[in-house]
Amino acid sequence: MKKLLIGLIVFAFAKAVTAQQDPQYSQYMYNPLVVNPAYAGNRGVTSIVGLHRSQWVGLDGAPRTQSISIHSPIQNSRVGLGLSVVNDALGPTDETYFAADFSYTIPVSYDGNLSLGLKGGAHVLNVDFQRLNALDPDILLQNNIDNRLSPTVGVGAYYHTDKFYVGLSTPNLLKTEHFDPSNNNNSSTAIATERIHYFATAGYVFDLNDNIKFKPTTLVKAVAGSPLQVDVTANFLINEKLTLGAAYRWSAAVTGLVGFQISDQTMIGFAYDRETTELGNSTYNDGSYELFIRFELFNRYSKLITPRFF
Repeated sequence: MKKLLIGLIVFAFAKAVTAQQDPQYSQYMYNPLVVNPAYAGNRGVTSIVGLHRSQWVGLDGAPRTQSISIHSPIQNSRVGLGLSVVNDALGPTDETYFAADFSYTIPVSYDGNLSLGLKGGAHVLNVDFQRLNALDPDILLQNNIDNRLSPTVGVGAYYHTDKFYVGLSTPNLLKTEHFDPSNNNNSSTAIATERIHYFATAGYVFDLNDNIKFKPTTLVKAVAGSPLQVDVTANFLINEKLTLGAAYRWSAAVTGLVGFQISDQTMIGFAYDRETTELGNSTYNDGSYELFIRFELFNRYSKLITPRFF
């Protein structure tokens, strides 16, 4: 019975790690570099973005994500460079991604540009099995995973005009399995598996009048072993200062979003998700919260001639 219970715990945990997609964002339209290296430098200025997400607040071991990224075009060239760090905690696991991003932009029409990107970095995995609070822990749950390092390589493409964009990417093409040695028969047990994630994003800016812009966006995320995730977002930009919006994550959650352009250089945003599944009805789930800040470095002239809305 002991072996069976421990096996069920490990199986459930391993399935959760395998199926858990890359960190989830409701404000993905402001933070595309972490999933698409082709976006590096595409704002035309040095851009720094920080984001924190607390998911399913009130549930022990619920996901928590922090990310920071910086990217910039290289002057007098078609090259963009970026760096990003993402930390994602879920239950007994803690994962950190470090990545460097490279993009090359090709003009393909009068007002359209196609950027191709490459992402390279490393992924560090930690698993503390003692946080599972097993009543009668097996030897398998006593061997934690500490700083397990694996390489990551990703690619992406990003096309945009002044009013439209579409992107395709995968942040990591390498399928890595993390093993723990078994003391029973010199074999190994798969504790977690890194899956290939595919992302598609798109957005458009409609001028409703001189003061209001409508900015619908979408993100589609696909990974083996998990349902297809589709986010559809509708944002309204008022006087190029205040952003108000709502989003729907297919069969998962509804979201309210608000953002404010504090100055030409600084923007902040907040999002709140409420689950539409049975999880949302739990008295222990207070929803998901997300906060981001973007700071950009540019001179006044470059801002005036290259306004960007995404």
